Amino acid sequence: MGWLWCSSRGLRLQAVLNACIGIAGVCLDFAFIYATKYTIDIATDRAEGSLRTAAYILVAIMVSKITLGFARKWVSALLGVRSLNILQKRIFAHLLRSEWNGQEDRHSGDTLNRMEQDVRDLTSCITETVPALLEVSFRLVGAFFYLFSMDSRLACLIVCIVPFFLILSKVYVSRMRAITRDIRTTESRVQSILQESIQHRAILKTLERVGTMIDKLTLSQDELRRHVRHRAVFSSASSTLLSIGFGSGYLVTFLWGVNSLQSGAITYGMMISFIQLVGQIQGPFRDMTRFIPILINTLTASERLMELEDVPLEDDADPVLFEEGAGVRLTDVSFRYKEGGRAILSHFSCDFPKGTATAILGETGAGKTTLIRLVLALLRPTEGTVEMYDGNRTEKVSPRTRVNLVYVPQGNTLFSGTIRENLLLGNPDATEEEMRHALEAACAGFVMDRPGGLDAICGELGAGLSEGQAQRIAIARALLRRGSVLLLDEATSALDMQTEKQLLGNLTAREVGQTVICVTHRPAVIEYCTQVVEMKRVALHSQR
Repeated sequence: MGWLWCSSRGLRLQAVLNACIGIAGVCLDFAFIYATKYTIDIATDRAEGSLRTAAYILVAIMVSKITLGFARKWVSALLGVRSLNILQKRIFAHLLRSEWNGQEDRHSGDTLNRMEQDVRDLTSCITETVPALLEVSFRLVGAFFYLFSMDSRLACLIVCIVPFFLILSKVYVSRMRAITRDIRTTESRVQSILQESIQHRAILKTLERVGTMIDKLTLSQDELRRHVRHRAVFSSASSTLLSIGFGSGYLVTFLWGVNSLQSGAITYGMMISFIQLVGQIQGPFRDMTRFIPILINTLTASERLMELEDVPLEDDADPVLFEEGAGVRLTDVSFRYKEGGRAILSHFSCDFPKGTATAILGETGAGKTTLIRLVLALLRPTEGTVEMYDGNRTEKVSPRTRVNLVYVPQGNTLFSGTIRENLLLGNPDATEEEMRHALEAACAGFVMDRPGGLDAICGELGAGLSEGQAQRIAIARALLRRGSVLLLDEATSALDMQTEKQLLGNLTAREVGQTVICVTHRPAVIEYCTQVVEMKRVALHSQR
């Protein structure tokens, strides 16, 4: 409940407005019941008054109810999307700012499903369902006391359904919660299959396994359909039991009213009021059967979103900048991705002095990329220390020291959009001249010769560009950062030998005193380095 209360920040205005509109609507319903009784009693000479005045009152109440209906729709239209965006943005921001462990336990399709469907369900509950619950609670209490003031025995008889309703609700909630969790898990699996298959469509075609993925999707969809059918059967059976109870209550009220009317104990207007008030009492209970699945969905959505927020945030304190450049030192570092898993590094030590260029070589699985991630403070060592230093101070690497780093990862890392937008991710304040200079340093001058130049569109993962072109634009984006330590992780793997040599020459000559750490399998890189570190799977290394 505490988490839900915190999550409602920014959504409470819509919730309060909806609650006020709902309660006002209940008051108008009670006023309409009273006005109906008053009008009928005037028509049957059981009360004094003007039928015209009574008719005007009924019309005024009806107009007021229609106006409230419009107001509810406008509140939903104007504030609904805003509320959804607020919560989705908060979860999104937490995910981007949270710690990254290198081996995510959750598929990205599952995460997206939570950020879309679960956020939507939670927003709807806070802004719509909770105010509606307040409305029906107010309606239930008000209708009971209204009926009690007219006939206390009938009022007590009608609410005898409450214990039966509570017992059924307890069983219903427990079972429906488990079913809903299964449905959400299966929905996430379906979305993961769709996302991966579309992303790797070319691979599926070349492997001739399109049918395999279609079959896999079909199996997951069949499982989802079974869970949904199970929920529908269980919900229908529960609703049938409640309908029997509600029908019995209505029948008792009708017979009670007919008997009282025959004996002269009540007027015809009172009997009509009895029937209307019974509906006002039973209506909230009937609404509960509609709200229970929504509340269960909300509980499930809350649990799934809380799991996303369980990942701790990174340290966002003021950055630690080494103005005159810095070196990097690893001392007796050990690391494994999971407790009990294979040791990626074991008591590894190495120094990358300020102004040096180091090539890191080694077989696959030796921990080269892991070393880069440790320097970036994306990972924390299991043992030992990773530090940045200059002649005056030493700082353990952390998110605060990233301001000193320029990082170019392996592979294609471009975002969909224009080339300009991609470059500005490196430095939002970069001028066009600075972008041109970075492109030239990255051997990506071809950008200016393309139609549109910097404003040319590139698709998802650099669609429309060759692998080498996309890689060079990614390097230019990184070079727009002002960092004293340059980290290259197989950053030239897609380039031909001549372009690679030209690029490496540009990078090593670009900034005097810059420390360069380059993970590579390419011999050409070594020619530009002052030292070489060789790594093996057992984390032994030699340095020359």
